[in-house]
Amino acid sequence: MKQKILLLFTVIALISCKREQKISSNEWTSISNHLQYKEASETLDLKSGNFTYNFKKNQVPFKKIILLNASMAGYISELGAENMIIGVSSPEYIYSEKIQNLLKEGKIQNVGSEQKYDVEKIISLKPDAIFTNHIASFDNAYQLLKNNGIQVIFLDEYMEQKPLEKTAYINLFGKLLGKDKEAEAKYGEVEKNYNELKALALKATSKPVVLANEMYGDVWYLPGGKTSVANFISDANAEYILKNNTDEKAVTMSFEEVFSKSKGVQFWVNAGNHLSKKELLSINSFYSKLDVFNKGKIYGIMGREKQKANDFFESGIVRSDLILKDYIKIFHPELLPDYQLTYMKELQ
Repeated sequence: MKQKILLLFTVIALISCKREQKISSNEWTSISNHLQYKEASETLDLKSGNFTYNFKKNQVPFKKIILLNASMAGYISELGAENMIIGVSSPEYIYSEKIQNLLKEGKIQNVGSEQKYDVEKIISLKPDAIFTNHIASFDNAYQLLKNNGIQVIFLDEYMEQKPLEKTAYINLFGKLLGKDKEAEAKYGEVEKNYNELKALALKATSKPVVLANEMYGDVWYLPGGKTSVANFISDANAEYILKNNTDEKAVTMSFEEVFSKSKGVQFWVNAGNHLSKKELLSINSFYSKLDVFNKGKIYGIMGREKQKANDFFESGIVRSDLILKDYIKIFHPELLPDYQLTYMKELQ
């Protein structure tokens, strides 16, 4: 009898352990390997890369925020939360018309640039939080802001290489700004569109070979085979010339190395924001040796530009579905006969 009771307690204990493990493993909401958050009864915990944060429930949602990176404006705009922004750095790189109007009205302040932030002005604005990418050379400025009771949140969304994971950062912004429903709806819409477009691309009868990016000086900075550009090209059912590469960062090559790999390339994408092939050639005459320059099609990312601002790096951060749609239109135009490119434009 004692053995039966002991066995029963053992089974119950094992079930309880399994339940505890399951609850523990599901506590954190994982947006990507870089970003997770967890909600408790009194706190909101955040892990972003090497940084951890613990916000008390009376600290969030934030009401007044400062953005030190133009790309993050894309998330705020998609949530319709532009009125929460009280300061931005380098406003000339922000594409959003609403944010630009708020700047003109003085409701959003210019707080410097990535060369020098106006720390005194930032402190005087008394933001609830600052969102930025971490730049090591600004650690002293960050510490001064923290010493004045300002939350400095490093997100580094540029490190994300899976398009939908980068889009999913909107869910965190929704959580921190009290826009949960709006964030969930937007992410759900983009995710659905993206997966449907990816399935559509598989119906194409061809799989063209693709080259990407351009040279700076004597070096061609090609996206690594695991970067977001490479993932977009693959999801659009095309073959990137570095598809077997495993880097999540740019790969540097000489023109000769790229030339040797460029046989059979039909499309050249993300070729800067140049207006024409002639302009591209004036920067580097070697391009004329490429078959894709003479016989293929070349596309730059200048479809939505205003002076220094490029919406590809702003709304495009969230709207991964529209970027994928552009690539599919380029590689397989027959699949989207009525669609006009959003962020890309062909060089003539």
